Amino acid sequence: MPELPEAEVVAGQIRTALIGARLTDCWVGRKDIVREGLTSRSWYTGAVVQQVQRHGKSVAIQFVKDQAVRYVVAELGMTGLLLFASVQIKHPQHVHVRMTFSGGREPEVRYWNPRRFGRLSLLDQEGLDRYVARRFGCDPLTVSLEDFYRLIKSRRGRLKPLLMHQQAVAGIGNIYANEILFRAGLHPNVPADRLSAARVERLFLVTREVLHSAIACGGSSVRDFFAPDGTEGRYKQCHVVYGKEEQLCPNSCGRRIRRVSDERSSFFCPHCQNPRKWK
Repeated sequence: MPELPEAEVVAGQIRTALIGARLTDCWVGRKDIVREGLTSRSWYTGAVVQQVQRHGKSVAIQFVKDQAVRYVVAELGMTGLLLFASVQIKHPQHVHVRMTFSGGREPEVRYWNPRRFGRLSLLDQEGLDRYVARRFGCDPLTVSLEDFYRLIKSRRGRLKPLLMHQQAVAGIGNIYANEILFRAGLHPNVPADRLSAARVERLFLVTREVLHSAIACGGSSVRDFFAPDGTEGRYKQCHVVYGKEEQLCPNSCGRRIRRVSDERSSFFCPHCQNPRKWK
């Protein structure tokens, strides 16, 4: 956590609140929370928010000043949050960056990250391009079916790790991989390159359906995720297999959901996701 839907929710709320707002101050409490570009911090004072983008699980706030463009890119990591000033924080010592604005709907955005697995990066356009190219593969919400098919068929190995490999498919983590594979009727360990064209198309459509539904619900607040306005995601209520070990399959096949622990826990129905069915 968080994954693509949560990052999209964060980007959307910041976009609504801060497009056109001017940055008046940027306080950094820990220098090591900025992975790259700390020396450029003074440039951002007086810059205006023009866009807010999502790249994989990261959020990039675009600033414009004197016809130049720079970005503040936030890695949400496992526990990173971007929060508005109106949200009460239980442990304020974990607020490592404060960005103050004028002319927006919100006066401040805070970067809160107790475990500090994520970082901020202050980047120009070339830096952002390198950041995205190095970290992320295709975006499942914008990639074409043809490109998705070529990706799946070109990769040997198990399907679930491929879906979660950020440099192949950006933004899908363990929670949504489990939900997508169940709805697509595919076992987590089926060989990706053996899938039939029909199975790949089904996987493509289900992936988009699950991610769009999760975004509409504000994401999944399983442990630590809150949107910038402090609200929790409601998609957890729609999970059908994740965390449902030993519960009856929602397809009413009579079997119970099983859990296999490998790199990450996989939840699946042994009947509806038969490992021998991929054609």
